[in-house]
Amino acid sequence: MYDMTNYLKTIDQVIIDGPYEDTWESLSGYQVPKWYQNAKFGIFIHWGVYSVPAFSNEWYSRNMYIKDSEEYKHHIETYGKHTEFGYKDFIPMFTAEGFDPDAWADLFARAGAKYVVPVAEHHDGFQMYQSEISHWNAGEMGPKRDVVGELKESCQKRGMEVGASSHRVEHWFFMGRGREFDSDVREPMERGDFYWPAVTMAEADFQDLTSKPEPSEEFLNDWLVRCCEIVDKYRPKVVYFDWWIHHSAVKPYLKKFAAYYYNRAARWGSDAVINYKHDAFMFGCAVPDVERGQFADVKPYFWQTDTAIALNSWCYTENNDFRPAEDIICDLVDIVSKNGCLLLNVGPKADGTISDEDKAVLLGIGDWLAVNGEAIYGTKVWRKYGEGPTQIVEGQFSDGIKKNFTSRDFRFTMANGYLYAVALKCSEDGEYCIRSLGMQDASRQANFHGIIRSVEVLGCTEEPKWNRSKDGLAVRTSMQSKNPIVFKIKVD
Repeated sequence: MYDMTNYLKTIDQVIIDGPYEDTWESLSGYQVPKWYQNAKFGIFIHWGVYSVPAFSNEWYSRNMYIKDSEEYKHHIETYGKHTEFGYKDFIPMFTAEGFDPDAWADLFARAGAKYVVPVAEHHDGFQMYQSEISHWNAGEMGPKRDVVGELKESCQKRGMEVGASSHRVEHWFFMGRGREFDSDVREPMERGDFYWPAVTMAEADFQDLTSKPEPSEEFLNDWLVRCCEIVDKYRPKVVYFDWWIHHSAVKPYLKKFAAYYYNRAARWGSDAVINYKHDAFMFGCAVPDVERGQFADVKPYFWQTDTAIALNSWCYTENNDFRPAEDIICDLVDIVSKNGCLLLNVGPKADGTISDEDKAVLLGIGDWLAVNGEAIYGTKVWRKYGEGPTQIVEGQFSDGIKKNFTSRDFRFTMANGYLYAVALKCSEDGEYCIRSLGMQDASRQANFHGIIRSVEVLGCTEEPKWNRSKDGLAVRTSMQSKNPIVFKIKVD
């Protein structure tokens, strides 16, 4: 069992010595790095032991221990009784013989990603890196490779920043349902065991900020040193946290981690970003994240959406429902126009290869960004995010709601003296009207009252025809595409 004493002392000393204390008052001095605000588009990676069964989704490790669930039934039919074949028995099957970090990095670079965030540890408790804290890691078992370290090296060579995510805190209860029947989740159990602590909790308790039993001091110290180990080993530019860190028992440890991470980054002359959900952090101390959803309107603060190519799962499964590239591009444009960035997940197969379906989506996004990236990267918000009839459903887990954009739906960004108006759907007749840019009287209300000098269509060699009236900026172009069309407008 790993002795946490010295690491915990180091954490306390780094907090004492650095500019940030483990208080919300101190952490509120945090500033979001410019590179991150300019990057706009990153790649998330869910790859782990759960990729071996490739069934249902990445929660297989929990759901296989819930009686009468589809995963429970599938597990018995496919692998046998839980006493004979438990979740841990998938680890030797996770050999990752096709894992090529350079090939992954090449694909992500071609997709136009500016940062990459692999899952360092998911709810199942298997670390995808070489760890000193637990033997249940990819360096010692399964692939027997430092996945996070190798991927970081490959991505950095291609100019992409690298982060890491921890979903460890949910491990408190993740295997707990395996105690309800005869399985391999059994006592005695102590820290260092793969399934530990496997606490039994009612499903309804997960959104209760003060639910009992709450994570113990031993578990939370273990969580803290695991997170700090990731910081010290890989110096990630982004640390993403999944949900349940908002529980009241976790709050003191969140403050400690943030102070440690920010102080380490300050000492290294580096940058640090923490992504969080559910108001886990005091507003302004880190970057809020919307899981599988968006905001309906522009925000005065920088934020992030994380979503996946597959609608049904974060990891690869044999029945993934893949979203088309054009839908994700529309989401990216909408998010950026509202002062956000997009972290898009891909789920590699157990052998380490990325499916043809995932590749096609990523390359489709990359092809569009190669032409239209100047309307995305390094941009700022305009006076309004957009116009048009299609409304965005705000909030988490709304990405499955189909957005039927029209050629009247525009999103705006600004960069380098230009205004970019992005038509989210191509007009069949090539005619567009941007009503926000009409000739209007600005003396009575805050309408745009500048001069338009020129209009061009990115990716089209033919100059568009345009004129401006009180009804809007009318543009006609021969450009046709299944993806959004970008108008580059010189204003004065």
